[in-house]
Amino acid sequence: MNFINKKLSQILFPFVAIILILLPYINEQVAKMASGLAVISGILLSLIFGNPYPEKTKFIASELLTWSIIGLGFGMNLITVAKVGFSGIGYTVIGILLTALIGLYIGKILNNKKDISILITFGTAICGGSAIAALSPTIKADSNSISVSLAIVFLLNASALFIFPALGHIFNLSQEQFGLWSALSIHDTSSVVGASMQYGEKALEVGTTVKLARALWIVPVTLIVGFLLANKLSNSNSSVKAKKPWFILGFLAAAAIATWVPWAKAPGLFIKHISENALILTLFCIGANLSKEALKNVGIKPFIQGIVLWLIMASVTLICIYFSIINV
Repeated sequence: MNFINKKLSQILFPFVAIILILLPYINEQVAKMASGLAVISGILLSLIFGNPYPEKTKFIASELLTWSIIGLGFGMNLITVAKVGFSGIGYTVIGILLTALIGLYIGKILNNKKDISILITFGTAICGGSAIAALSPTIKADSNSISVSLAIVFLLNASALFIFPALGHIFNLSQEQFGLWSALSIHDTSSVVGASMQYGEKALEVGTTVKLARALWIVPVTLIVGFLLANKLSNSNSSVKAKKPWFILGFLAAAAIATWVPWAKAPGLFIKHISENALILTLFCIGANLSKEALKNVGIKPFIQGIVLWLIMASVTLICIYFSIINV
């Protein structure tokens, strides 16, 4: 039976991936559903049959996401990017500090392990898996803490792809409001892009821009947290290497070319279109990377910390955006 499952999964994984990539060409409504379908398809296939290509899907999820985000820059205006980035400094600082205080307090109440609590908190505050990967070596988190934190963030990201667009329509958010809410409330850039793609073109532009501006805070926060807390945590070695968010510079460079090089606009829009389709494959691979073993490692207390913190911050952010306390 295991042999049959393995052979079937080896056929199903590439077949489903190809179908998903072709979905946006059916019609506009199907295209909006493609990102959500990609994640859920990857999760179901992995949990039911097992992922026969774990190394390949991890590589694709990491590398293709990076290049896809850079490609999206060709569809952006750098003046808009700069405007959004600078206008959001105030609420970004307040949001990160508030999330940190609430998250660490919840972790303390639940008596969660310090490194897990810190990773979940700052993964929620900044940029999900990227922040966790960058912060893990700094605080010397062990591999189990890292895998648990990543699994929690991943599950919440997958949920956001379906929950956020539905709530956006219920509250009648504009595309700009939805893009901002997604960027400030969804952990990872890939899920921000996936959710905002379903809502509209302008939502995608705002969501991607704000999220990448927020991701820039990985560097200073990692340095600050490392300086304040590293000596108080476990001295065990981490198996995860810090990821430098260099793709942010690539995104800005692409946006600059699209803004100030007239002849590059047409090919730039084509690159953006290809990048959006590549993100569907990326989301499928992200879903496929969730294994049964990872789910077993997610203890109830860390999960409670992650979901309660996420619900609080997402709700507060939605209220602020809905009543125009926070604007793009």
